[in-house]
Amino acid sequence: MLEIIALIFLTREIGKLAAKKGLKPITWKIYTVIAWIFSEIIGLVIGIMLFGMDNIVSVVLVGITFAITSYFIIKAQLNKFPDHTFDDDINNFGHF
Repeated sequence: MLEIIALIFLTREIGKLAAKKGLKPITWKIYTVIAWIFSEIIGLVIGIMLFGMDNIVSVVLVGITFAITSYFIIKAQLNKFPDHTFDDDINNFGHF
């Protein structure tokens, strides 16, 4: 349950950042959720390979770590885009 609350909070932050960049927030929110789920599954598989099925706490921690890392990767990709400014002088040239 806490993971779902964290994912909701993080997708809101990604949506705000995407809007600031002038991109569609829903697209980046979907990217975040998909990346979270897939990377968590990959993390769980790697955790099972490292620790086995007997140490479930360590397996879950590896899965959560991979999921949180996917959020930071999506955020880093989004930060590469330039900020969308409404005071773009080149577009307002010649207009009063």
